Amino acid sequence: MALQAPAPTKHGSQKVTNGYRVTVRPRYLSHESNPDNRQFVFAYHIRIANESGPTAKLQERRWLILDAAGRSEEVRGEGVVGAQPHLAPGEVFEYESYCPLRTPWGTMEGAYSMKADSGELFEIEVGRFYLVSE
Repeated sequence: MALQAPAPTKHGSQKVTNGYRVTVRPRYLSHESNPDNRQFVFAYHIRIANESGPTAKLQERRWLILDAAGRSEEVRGEGVVGAQPHLAPGEVFEYESYCPLRTPWGTMEGAYSMKADSGELFEIEVGRFYLVSE
């Protein structure tokens, strides 16, 4: 079952969980995409800011990716872009990654599993954001 396309937006998401603010800015990579072959490539810039949470290390990422045809995929992995940042209050980590889709739009959302210096495990959420070709 195909889903209805959202209104095009350049706005990503911003969510605060456990004292960490995660901001996402997605963009369509037209030069990497080939719509005739159902290949749509999107980049997204992530900023993780520890505003008032415990000092912790990012252990794992989890993404739920949904395309316009209703297909979903869950992706899990260690760290982000080969790193496991350790963030004290006031510190920020930024990175960029990408997501290929077979449809001209989709959504992503997820979470990072964190381990505080105290040993406590907790998650910080990544709010849903839209990947929209323009």
